[in-house]
Amino acid sequence: MSKPSVDMLAYSLSVYLRLNDVPFVEILRARMAIEPVLVRDSARFGSDEDFDEMERSIDRLEKSGGDSEVVYKENRAFHNAIARAASNPVLELFWSTISILASGEGAGLKYTERNLSHIIGAHRRILEACRKRDPEAAHRLMVDHLGELDVLLRTRFKDRLDEPTRITHKESGKLV
Repeated sequence: MSKPSVDMLAYSLSVYLRLNDVPFVEILRARMAIEPVLVRDSARFGSDEDFDEMERSIDRLEKSGGDSEVVYKENRAFHNAIARAASNPVLELFWSTISILASGEGAGLKYTERNLSHIIGAHRRILEACRKRDPEAAHRLMVDHLGELDVLLRTRFKDRLDEPTRITHKESGKLV
């Protein structure tokens, strides 16, 4: 018997949420509940290697040239590194599943240069708080970062937030 993948869990959850008319905005609320806890624990329990991984992701994001695919990949890599560094496999699994469902990628969200600059700055400040082992600052900075995303989504996609959750599916081996 093979282990189920996070993609399978995300698909199953997306079907459940769609069939129960759970709007997309609720996934975003779940993300906003989980990530500050993850980053707080990341500051407490993360290793230097975890923080180095976050920094490499930020560096790649800076060099992305605004390429949407790279921005999505590196943004996800940074947040996944936080989830791993928190050393809580249950919350990491929740995050991995939610991150697939809450990605702006599926909604067609494009980041401007200004958005990208804000993301990079937020990631650097969060990383700095983690390296300083300051869980409360890391938590506050993540809440601020997610608040910026919330404003962006509510501004650009306000008409889609109350739509039912989209069912994720695989397209050419990639979950979308």
